[in-house]
Amino acid sequence: MNDGFERVSDWLEAHGHAHRPIALPVAARTAKEAADGLGVQLGQIAKSVIFRRVSDGVAVLVVTSGDQRVDERKVSALTGPLGRADAAFVKEQTGFSIGGVSPVAHLQRPVTLIDRELFRFDVVWAAAGHPNGVFAASPQQLVEMTDAPVADVVQSVTSPCTDVCKLDPVDGLCRGCYRTRDEIASWSKIDDDARRALLEVLAVRKREHPGFPPLPA
Repeated sequence: MNDGFERVSDWLEAHGHAHRPIALPVAARTAKEAADGLGVQLGQIAKSVIFRRVSDGVAVLVVTSGDQRVDERKVSALTGPLGRADAAFVKEQTGFSIGGVSPVAHLQRPVTLIDRELFRFDVVWAAAGHPNGVFAASPQQLVEMTDAPVADVVQSVTSPCTDVCKLDPVDGLCRGCYRTRDEIASWSKIDDDARRALLEVLAVRKREHPGFPPLPA
């Protein structure tokens, strides 16, 4: 492992964290790779997303759930306008390379936000300064480690249909998103967790569906 991994390991030990970093047998530069390597849900990966604050050039770190996408507009509403953080900026500010950015032990202290979606899980896994390195923590422990607020920082779950839903006259499913009439009607009334659960149902439904016949002319 590299200096970044050792720095995170030393930081966790110095702060009394019970779980030492571990080294995965394969690189986990993405949340999906980390989840596969650990055998956990994608959402249990606490991925680090870095922005550059325009006003002062300070790094803004968003620690978000691996199955979510950060909404830059929500983040900038909390931190001020944001700019792109390239690999050189990330390395200079954090001391880590992209793919191994830990929530802790940065060279320069960032402005940090913790995604509230992480609290769906008792245990999450964060990068430990190297693409192969990770450590376990509870979401609340990440809050305490970083002294960061918990915030709504992710994109809302949007409708799976990109056009007006067209119900098939035979099985009553939308030909575009595979929802029923009731599921379409309730979409605006349910929360994001229920929407994500429905999207998982729709993915299975789509795989198992034989396909729609052509509509009559």
